[in-house]
Amino acid sequence: MPEDTQPSSESSAAEPNRFERLESADYDRVDEFLREYVAFTAREWAVARLCADFRTETGVEMTTIGENLPELVPFMDDRYTRQAVYQSRRSFEEKVREAGATFLYGAYSDFFTANELDDIMYEATEVARFLIEVEGASLSPDTELEAEEGVRAAMEGVHRASLELRYDRCPNCGERLSEDAIESE
Repeated sequence: MPEDTQPSSESSAAEPNRFERLESADYDRVDEFLREYVAFTAREWAVARLCADFRTETGVEMTTIGENLPELVPFMDDRYTRQAVYQSRRSFEEKVREAGATFLYGAYSDFFTANELDDIMYEATEVARFLIEVEGASLSPDTELEAEEGVRAAMEGVHRASLELRYDRCPNCGERLSEDAIESE
């Protein structure tokens, strides 16, 4: 998670601190770049980031985001209604869930070797770090290690579950395999 995800109490909608590195970028160019590396659009990225920044104890300030979108994000030209902000955020969330399911299906189904999965995770990590930097945030080493540990633990769980699904019984005699036999695979 980005270290700097909440706007400071001194910042306002008129003083954006996100996406400054894209000050002179064109929306279509940002969108084209994102499509090469991720499943979401520039609109979905910007709105999802702002929804996280403008989250309050009672919800997300979607009206504020929509009304101030061009001031908050340099590559966005139009203001959005509350409903358009909600739809963009919802679309982003759906794409993240679908990407996660796609990745796990590939891992569970043994489409990739452990080395290939490691390469996929490395590439995904590098893209995520780059996008967080472009947003104007940073990751602390502790936060990064915590996230990597969570992913590693999840992938170990995927591997164990996959082995159990595929190798819980001996293919020759049908007898249930012990944990030691499953782990040795």
